[in-house]
Amino acid sequence: MAFAEVLQAACPDPDLAGPLALFGRFTGAWDIEWRGADQDGKPATMRGDLHFGWVLDGRAVQDVWRVPSPGAPAPGLRPFHGTTLRFYDPALGAWRSTWIDPLNGRVRRFIGRPDGDDIILDGLDDEPAERWSFRDIAPGSAPQSFRWTGEVSTDGRRTWRLDEEMLIRRRCR
Repeated sequence: MAFAEVLQAACPDPDLAGPLALFGRFTGAWDIEWRGADQDGKPATMRGDLHFGWVLDGRAVQDVWRVPSPGAPAPGLRPFHGTTLRFYDPALGAWRSTWIDPLNGRVRRFIGRPDGDDIILDGLDDEPAERWSFRDIAPGSAPQSFRWTGEVSTDGRRTWRLDEEMLIRRRCR
């Protein structure tokens, strides 16, 4: 059996389908418009792509982010190509999430939970504190768009400053 066949799954594990729907609704291909700052602090944008899928017998959701895609970024921008593996931990009542970005040598762990209509992923490893959020998620079981934000806090998580954001739209099939 090929590696991809062992890793990928067609659907969520039926015993976990309820909690897995939080991230499972994002399965599919997406286009990204990244907004942030270049290395000089000037506003910048890049385009990229995102792919979500079921893995590990439908017990987890994995995604692959490529910004920019295709091609090389303009000088001074912060490209990233990485993957997140997420699974629901019933004992914790939340999602464990690990981001791996070999392009930049980064590994980040998060705990994710729904927050109203949003999803908040609280960073466990960074100083200053970091959180990533899925916001403005279009309604429905297969939303067509959402906004992803990356924020940092330098005052013990009392206030947050937007570091970067991505406007993400589902690709037409």
